[in-house]
Amino acid sequence: MDYAKLTTEMRRLALEAGEAIMQIYGQDDFDVKSKSDDSPVTAADEAADALISAGLRAAFPNVTLVTEEQADSHSERADTFLIVDPLDGTKEFIHRRGDFTVNIALVENGVPTRGVVYAPAKGRMFYTTAEGISVEEKGALDNGAVGEQTPIRVSSPDNDALMIVASKSHRDRATDDYISKYSAKDMKSAGSSLKFCLVATGEADIYPRVGRTMEWDTAAGHAVLAGAGGRVVRFDDHAPLTYGKDGYANPFFIAHAPGIDLKLP
Repeated sequence: MDYAKLTTEMRRLALEAGEAIMQIYGQDDFDVKSKSDDSPVTAADEAADALISAGLRAAFPNVTLVTEEQADSHSERADTFLIVDPLDGTKEFIHRRGDFTVNIALVENGVPTRGVVYAPAKGRMFYTTAEGISVEEKGALDNGAVGEQTPIRVSSPDNDALMIVASKSHRDRATDDYISKYSAKDMKSAGSSLKFCLVATGEADIYPRVGRTMEWDTAAGHAVLAGAGGRVVRFDDHAPLTYGKDGYANPFFIAHAPGIDLKLP
């Protein structure tokens, strides 16, 4: 894989998809449909998916592409593949809460090694460089010129005063029960894959997810977190979370900065 080309293409396509999403977000109203699993989908999901898929297939025609919005791709299998969630946090988008993201990642041998997470409504973009180091790009986020890239790094956590981030739309009793095992200094809620990025920047120390996710929901955030020195492990046994699983469904997991005394369920 040409990682420099991949970084350039992921960044460009994320910005273009974000622009398409925000055009629909700015409308007075937009249609919301339900998919077969009853999850919502909008014209923004579909427009972003078409744009990203076309761009990735043109740039990397020999690399398998898996994307949330194309069910036919969910049966694809490869050791190396690109995986896309064109609009993660559709519920946040529908309710106009701003915590939605564009997610593009590369998985190699079960590990997300490169990725981009772009939150267009918040003007925040995180991605891995060609070298696999995670940065947040500051400034205007112009497709014509790369702005200032600030390297990001996970925190050095204090187990007696942890900053915990949890899902905004999927918070439940099981999550709260698990969080109660830790000594929390403070807690915050965030939508979509932004939670991974908050751990990656040190704005949070740990993000437990006790609920259903798919690999396209997590791969880009996982890559960004890993490039910032963080880890993502299974909830049940704390083994590394791997990708390319049958059906692309994830188990429960914990994203965290190293040094946290992880609790078992």
